[in-house]
Amino acid sequence: MWRILMVLVLACQAMGPASAGAWMREHGTGFTAATATLRQPRDRFEYESAVYTEWGLSPRVTLGFDVNENAGLAGHVLVFARYPLWDLGRHGRFATEIGIGAWHWQSDWAPMHKFTLSYGRGLTTGWGNGWLAVDGALEYRSGEPIRKLDMTVGLSTPRRIDPMLSLETSYARGQMAWTLTPGLTIDRKKDRGTWVIGLERKSALPDQFGFKLGLWKTF
Repeated sequence: MWRILMVLVLACQAMGPASAGAWMREHGTGFTAATATLRQPRDRFEYESAVYTEWGLSPRVTLGFDVNENAGLAGHVLVFARYPLWDLGRHGRFATEIGIGAWHWQSDWAPMHKFTLSYGRGLTTGWGNGWLAVDGALEYRSGEPIRKLDMTVGLSTPRRIDPMLSLETSYARGQMAWTLTPGLTIDRKKDRGTWVIGLERKSALPDQFGFKLGLWKTF
């Protein structure tokens, strides 16, 4: 029973925007993302929702929070702070993140904390400039920690539509879960934000696909 529960909990974690990773938010500016994912695993629809916000408190400190909910089944609320570690110029940069909060399974809540090491760099390709973000994390809830490794790569060009690909993995108590999400970012122009759409495939739901829709906005 515990193994089944852990797989379900891990499967709920890959919900949110492409990670800001090693990049700091500019002092006095912010970013927010609202995302929803719709699935139909049996004869009914299920959805996940998430809100992610970060704010540049200073040139070396970015604060934020991450709220996730899977239709009353499982979710979390996390407050975090990000600090830069090393800037290697064109070879990329590293940052670390410390988060504290709480998670729930059905109606039972418990504390959680998370430590993340992030690497990010810009990319130059034949299709235009892009970026790569890699995040390794230890997430402590109860008992053995959850180990996570997430990778996101995408293009950021003057075009209105750009591709993006995200792979998120989790490992705990001998159980591995992964989520693969190819998607598109669609610039709304005139500083109205960016639509994000994707088709999600989870290892915990091998015969099902999820449709993801999100809106990113800087302020």
